[in-house]
Amino acid sequence: MDEREPDVVDGEVVEDTPNAALAAPAPALPDPDYSEGGVPSFDFVREKIEGRYTTSLGSAEVAGLGTENTVEALDKKLADREQAGKDRLAEIRRSMRGE
Repeated sequence: MDEREPDVVDGEVVEDTPNAALAAPAPALPDPDYSEGGVPSFDFVREKIEGRYTTSLGSAEVAGLGTENTVEALDKKLADREQAGKDRLAEIRRSMRGE
């Protein structure tokens, strides 16, 4: 049997650093949507306005469901549209067959 020495790994002893040095607070970064003086950017204001506008449109749409646009009426419209599509498809198929 060949007697070999085990693989030796050279290393360096590193002393522990105190936790206080690791816990140094990161510098505060300014909010990207605001300037140093606290003024919001144009894009930030535009996105906020657009978000509120779309919310108001959605609210108006939902509020309109209580009138003539009830869930049952919308379901009937959807069923009628699907039936009309099926009828049109059948008509196209008949015309392609020469009927």
